[in-house]
Amino acid sequence: MKVKINISSEIVTKPILAESILETGVLLNVSQAHFDRSHGEVVADVVEDQFEEMRSALVSRGAVVTRLDTPIEWDEDECVECSACISVCPTKVFSLGEDYSLLVDKSKCIQCGTCVEMCPHNALILSNNK
Repeated sequence: MKVKINISSEIVTKPILAESILETGVLLNVSQAHFDRSHGEVVADVVEDQFEEMRSALVSRGAVVTRLDTPIEWDEDECVECSACISVCPTKVFSLGEDYSLLVDKSKCIQCGTCVEMCPHNALILSNNK
């Protein structure tokens, strides 16, 4: 399952990811990360039955952890298959089939919203996650 880990400016310089991994033994597969002096944001995969253990370890260190369980919504009727989404998606959710039709693999979606901003026909929607 995909999770987003937000790290505030107060703790961005602390090794909370490393400490949480060492404490729990739960591995994270980081697919996207952004850090600067004001905050940090990491999108990672974690095994579903280990999510709560990792979430607890991260939250106890001050991070905010969100399950990314609502991938991109694709309105096939509105889509004109212009392929604008293909070039901007960092995880290759979108591709072209042999017949040049648009293929969508929602399991790769990290919910960054880049494709939504790029779509000229508003055929992509990113729902709020809880």
